[in-house]
Amino acid sequence: MLSAKELEFIKYWEENRNFEATFLRKLTAGLPFAILFLTPILFFVAAVYFFLPDWYAKISNTSQSTYVVVVIAVFIAVFFFAYFRMHFKWEMNEQLFLELKAKQKRENTKTA
Repeated sequence: MLSAKELEFIKYWEENRNFEATFLRKLTAGLPFAILFLTPILFFVAAVYFFLPDWYAKISNTSQSTYVVVVIAVFIAVFFFAYFRMHFKWEMNEQLFLELKAKQKRENTKTA
């Protein structure tokens, strides 16, 4: 027997699974957590750039322009993390949905 919570999830997912599957929806829903996750990296890069610029150049023998590349890489990582985190969440919801539908179908065939 499916619980009320499981039935509510089945109803919700049947109505919203196509909307949740779009690329733009996954990206926008995942951005807040991805930005929160990668913000410390940006703060660290900015702190080194503004407060210790000579230290980094002396240690690594690179120019100051590498910071631009680092910031671009961090933004790419934000978008990657946002999309794939939400895609993974969508896949997990889809798997749960299919399992619950199969369970519901088995119960219906037992009672019929």
